[in-house]
Amino acid sequence: MLCCLRIYNFALIDLLELDFAKGLNVLTGETGAGKSIILDAIDLVLGGKVTSRIIRQDSQKALLEATFATDFYLKNWLRTQALDLLDDETIVISREISLTNGNLRSRSRINGILINRNLLAEIREYLVEITAQGQTVQLMIPSRQRDLLDLFGGEVLFQQRQIVTNYYEKWQNSKLTLEKRLQSEQQRLQRLDLLEYQIKELENAQLNDPDELEQLQQDGDRLAHVGQLQQLSYQTYQILYQNDNDQPAISDLLTEAEHLLGNMVNFDESLQSILEIVQNASTQVMEASYQINGYGNKLEADPERLEEIQVRIGLLKQICRKYGPSLQEAINYYQQLQEELAQLTDQEQSLEDLEKNCYNCQEKLNQVAQELTQLRQETAKKLERHLIEELRPLAMDKVIFQCRITPTNFSANGADLVEFYFSPNPGEKVQPLSQTASGGEMSRFLLALKACFSEIKLGESTLIFDEIDAGVSGKVAQAIASKLHDLSKRNQVLCVTHQPLIAVMADTHFRVEKILVNDSDIRTVVRVKSLDNHQTRREELAQLTGGNSASEAIAFADSILIEAAAKRGKKRVK
Repeated sequence: MLCCLRIYNFALIDLLELDFAKGLNVLTGETGAGKSIILDAIDLVLGGKVTSRIIRQDSQKALLEATFATDFYLKNWLRTQALDLLDDETIVISREISLTNGNLRSRSRINGILINRNLLAEIREYLVEITAQGQTVQLMIPSRQRDLLDLFGGEVLFQQRQIVTNYYEKWQNSKLTLEKRLQSEQQRLQRLDLLEYQIKELENAQLNDPDELEQLQQDGDRLAHVGQLQQLSYQTYQILYQNDNDQPAISDLLTEAEHLLGNMVNFDESLQSILEIVQNASTQVMEASYQINGYGNKLEADPERLEEIQVRIGLLKQICRKYGPSLQEAINYYQQLQEELAQLTDQEQSLEDLEKNCYNCQEKLNQVAQELTQLRQETAKKLERHLIEELRPLAMDKVIFQCRITPTNFSANGADLVEFYFSPNPGEKVQPLSQTASGGEMSRFLLALKACFSEIKLGESTLIFDEIDAGVSGKVAQAIASKLHDLSKRNQVLCVTHQPLIAVMADTHFRVEKILVNDSDIRTVVRVKSLDNHQTRREELAQLTGGNSASEAIAFADSILIEAAAKRGKKRVK
């Protein structure tokens, strides 16, 4: 509930402080007196659009401050935002708007703590609802009508709508993933062909040992030089052990040296170590001669094996040039190709999985969207009945209202097109609301719609009506007054009106007027006076009735005050 509004240097208001009460608060005054400025101030302090023209002329800063009483739901929300209440369990929302060197700045605070625009928009939902005939433009939009229907459906419908939103996003993501996958399919198939060719080539090469090429080259060199190796091994054997050229072999010379050293050791034992070295050398030369002789005897020419080795070496060198440069790197590359082939082959299955997933998401979306449609259809019937009941007391007892739901393309909000159809008079064809309702009929429609939603809204918000009675009079104005009074039993209501039949129902009545003040210069300012006694109220009502304080107007004012007091169950103030 709005308790207090303070305005400083805003439009034509230099300084104003208003205390609002529970029930119906009415603002009256001449056309152009500035009544809507006060409602604009409430809108702005709660995040409305700011322009430089809202700052009072010759001023650089405007300040708006609104104090609200809290309820259970607002307190819970404040706790989630780590915002504390004041001692009297109220919150103060302020907005400072400054103009410096042509630059407009705006700062908003809750209980002195700076907040951003998003947070301000959230708390606004708990505090006020502003209704004006200007809302009719938005109300004609089917998406807005759908949102209103969903709001009327309450938490159950909103939860189902959120489920639809979630599955719609999943479906869109699965479609996008599938489309990207299909776009890359040609490239994938081309890569598969290349991989299969290269893997087949490497498989045929039978690469197992990274040292195979080096070993083959050694074997090839040996087979290519068998004759030379045989000759050289025989010559080596002769030198080491048995020489056919009547020259002593190394083994013979070592035997002679061993004999000489043996004699010397008999006279000098310090030569024993040298003797042992020569003895070991003799033994090693003998072993070497036996091995080289055996090597030479085993050597055989094998032209076929030599040709196989040369072919194999040629193949391995070609593999290294293409996939190496070393045989080890070619083997590593072969393993990489196998892994990539496995991944791309798996993608064939993943493509099927993506298609299946996309289909499943769409099927699930269809299911939850149908459930949402069913909830909307049930809610639409309730809204139709409720709204017609609210319109009947507003001199529209023959009205026909239909909330039609037709299929449309999927969106995050489902697959339903919601349109309000309306026929205010008997015999008239039911048509879309935008093509049917006049200004006065739309005023009553908005009021009835607000009455429907006020009963389902959690918490106690402030309902603001800006000249919702425009274009109506007489019996219709009386019906609107009664409806506003009914609304004020459940919510605080602020209403700007020109209708005395509405103003008389006020629990708190303010008169707004423009006056001239002469400080240093003559300036126009807006002043608001609380009409807190019977005399001032009857004069204002008479003014609204006849434009003057003639006896007829005063008499009419008295009569409607008596009637209003009776409707409210109160005695007339004397």
